[in-house]
Amino acid sequence: MKRLAPLLALLLACLLACLPARAAEDAQAILSASDAVRNPSKPFTTTVTLLEYRQGKQTDTSVLNVLSKADERSGQFRTLIRMVSPERDANKLMLKSGNDLWFFDPASQASIRLSPQQRLLGQVSNGDVVTVNLARDYRAELLGEEDTADGEKVTRHAYKLQLSAAAPDAPYHRVEMWVEAGTARPIKARFFAESGHLLKTAYYRKFQPQLGRERPTEVVIIDGLDPSWVTVMRYSDFAWRDVPEAWLQRDYLPRFKPN
Repeated sequence: MKRLAPLLALLLACLLACLPARAAEDAQAILSASDAVRNPSKPFTTTVTLLEYRQGKQTDTSVLNVLSKADERSGQFRTLIRMVSPERDANKLMLKSGNDLWFFDPASQASIRLSPQQRLLGQVSNGDVVTVNLARDYRAELLGEEDTADGEKVTRHAYKLQLSAAAPDAPYHRVEMWVEAGTARPIKARFFAESGHLLKTAYYRKFQPQLGRERPTEVVIIDGLDPSWVTVMRYSDFAWRDVPEAWLQRDYLPRFKPN
């Protein structure tokens, strides 16, 4: 029995040492499953309508056409966005490829580098409208399980994750995210600056069958300081779409023609 004691102690120590790694793996798996709910696995297109509200009144709107395709090597999405309206912005382009985000204006024929954190409309930043696998840009930690209200005020049992930026170009320094247990549906997320300041809260709503599974077709984003400042992202016209490699190159932007 005395000989077994050191072996049992060693085994227990090994098991305890493995627990944090196991928890991290589980948290990352939960985040990856949530990514799969938000993002189709094959190249696709969708229309994104942005609506900005202040004090309950609509103050601005924009419509974008989005083409996305996952990179075979990294698994992260590359995204080409064409602005449809307002008319002053029609046919302007944004391209996310690798760590680069480019803006192209056909009037000037110039392409400039953008920041993912730069605001596009209301509380929606450039990094919000490109298709993103969060599990590629963030390290997830499971904080626990709890009941929380979703964007339609229905109580859901969820995993609470804390996401820490794993790359310097990640749009946000830290994110808290609630993922429904059993379905992996994203429920809500809180986005923080490096200072710890709450930037905004997003609610994922109106799940509908799209491209093979139920996906959120609306995201409601509330400002971290002014809750009366709300931006809504609505997704429609989902379709599988071939996205040629040429379209995802900066040099091709002046030649891109929507069809």
